Amino acid sequence: MSINEIQDEVIEEFSDFDDWMDKYQLLIDLGNEQQPLPEKYKTEQNLIDGCQSRVWLQADLEDGKVVFSAESDALIVKGIVTLLIRVLSGHTPDEILEADLYFIEQIGLREHLSPTRSNGLLAMLKQMKLYALAFKAKG
Repeated sequence: MSINEIQDEVIEEFSDFDDWMDKYQLLIDLGNEQQPLPEKYKTEQNLIDGCQSRVWLQADLEDGKVVFSAESDALIVKGIVTLLIRVLSGHTPDEILEADLYFIEQIGLREHLSPTRSNGLLAMLKQMKLYALAFKAKG
């Protein structure tokens, strides 16, 4: 599936709910479904700067595709990073770098996050793009 197809799927899922409490619950559920990050990746190097809560992001290149895994100690943030992984993981560095992540606006995520969480979301995205850039440069 392309990044845009996955984004459209996410938008569809969130459009089932009108109430933001339900959307937050969906985020929490998504975060709870995510595999825990192995302890060996919970390092200072993998902590994302700019997040109020602790978020660890691991990226690996497998068969030319970037595979992300992450963990957070905050439920909603864990859900947000799970969404980002769902959309971006398993794609080439170029696809990630060229992606226009319109789903964030369309599901209303940015406007319903506190300023600190919004900054954290941007920090997570920036880090994912930096990993993609690094893998592209190595390739």
